[in-house]
Amino acid sequence: MKVRRSERLVDMTQYLLDHPHELISLTSFAERYESAKSSISEDLGIIKKTFKERGYGTLETIPGAAGGVLFIPEIPYEEAKKYIESLAERLSEQDRLLPGGYVYLSDLLGEPELLRQVGKIIASKYLGEKIDAVMTVATKGVPIAQAVSYYLNAPFVIVRRDSKITEGSTVSVNYVSGSSERIEKMELSKRSLKRGSRVLVVDDFMKGGGTVNGMKSLIEEFESELVGITVFAESKFHGHRAIDDYTSLLYVKDVDTKTKNITVVPGNYFSEE
Repeated sequence: MKVRRSERLVDMTQYLLDHPHELISLTSFAERYESAKSSISEDLGIIKKTFKERGYGTLETIPGAAGGVLFIPEIPYEEAKKYIESLAERLSEQDRLLPGGYVYLSDLLGEPELLRQVGKIIASKYLGEKIDAVMTVATKGVPIAQAVSYYLNAPFVIVRRDSKITEGSTVSVNYVSGSSERIEKMELSKRSLKRGSRVLVVDDFMKGGGTVNGMKSLIEEFESELVGITVFAESKFHGHRAIDDYTSLLYVKDVDTKTKNITVVPGNYFSEE
């Protein structure tokens, strides 16, 4: 059904926001609104300009018969930093301190708006990379991985520490827990990840880095490539960390178990700029 231009602009904008990193042909838009491609091109020019000015991301035009438009969501650096600074204040609350120097995150990782923003922030770092899968370990990293995978338009895969009959055949690796130095096991269904995939690892909290390093080993078992590692929060670690090439959004700089004071600051995501 043919629609008015104002309605078309609203609907096209929403459609693009709902389909990040998906190539959409001008023909499909022309058929959807029963409009000429020239009119669609003009509308896309308006949307592209607005997205750029508002910091929503980039609208790329791909020429050729198989081309179209591609929306790449992105969050401006200053906006991302301001948001993470506000999260650092929330994480510095005394009642968040858990035994072993861990910080309680479950309530935050249950907030849809927080996950949306964190997902976009992490995805923004990998705009120029081809990501075939986002990997995390069950269970608290799952909502973060899901949010990141949405903005990258890539599937997310869940590594487990115990075998599930519903997973079918699995590939398993042993790894050394960075904080306790115990030998642990993790596994991934053989159907979850294709050989040769480019994988982004995300997790909720990192201390010694053993779990993340285990996922790194698992990726190698699948003959795939690790593109990057990003964690929501990392804590100060006095021993030898299992990995050194990673990005963190938040850094638990200091923990005083006697006074229960926690000092949290933005992570190295921002110091890398």
